[in-house]
Amino acid sequence: MLMMKICASPGLHTRSKTAAGFVLLEGLIAILIFSFGVLAIMGLQISSISGVRDAKFRSDAGLYASQIIGAMWADRNNLSAYSLNATGATCAAGTSTSATANVTNWLNDVQGGLPGSAAYKQQIVIGSNNVVTVTVCWKSPQDTGPHNFSATAQIQG
Repeated sequence: MLMMKICASPGLHTRSKTAAGFVLLEGLIAILIFSFGVLAIMGLQISSISGVRDAKFRSDAGLYASQIIGAMWADRNNLSAYSLNATGATCAAGTSTSATANVTNWLNDVQGGLPGSAAYKQQIVIGSNNVVTVTVCWKSPQDTGPHNFSATAQIQG
């Protein structure tokens, strides 16, 4: 019987220690780059959630301003009764109260729908020629200052 000895050429199946370390280093760098990508995507997600939240509050404030202007249109003969905090700074700290039922109900809706709105004076200013300016103020817990939305309409008739 003839026995053959098969000899592998040196270096064919063995790697040097430096080559093995280089592969490990490449893997670690790839994981690091991937991690930065994931962190960037998470930052974008947080930013977009904050933007959507702020847009919702602005949209709600516009709806509330339109609601009270609509009520004023329907009750044009009693327009002066809708005046609320007509003097003073916009979004001044304090509470708003009114003797008019429509305004009181509106204030309750605003306070229930916009965060922090109970801490600020909402304004309804009735100017000359029945030009009405409604300012709605609110402040989210993570915001540093209040936000406001103003709507102006001229009520005729």
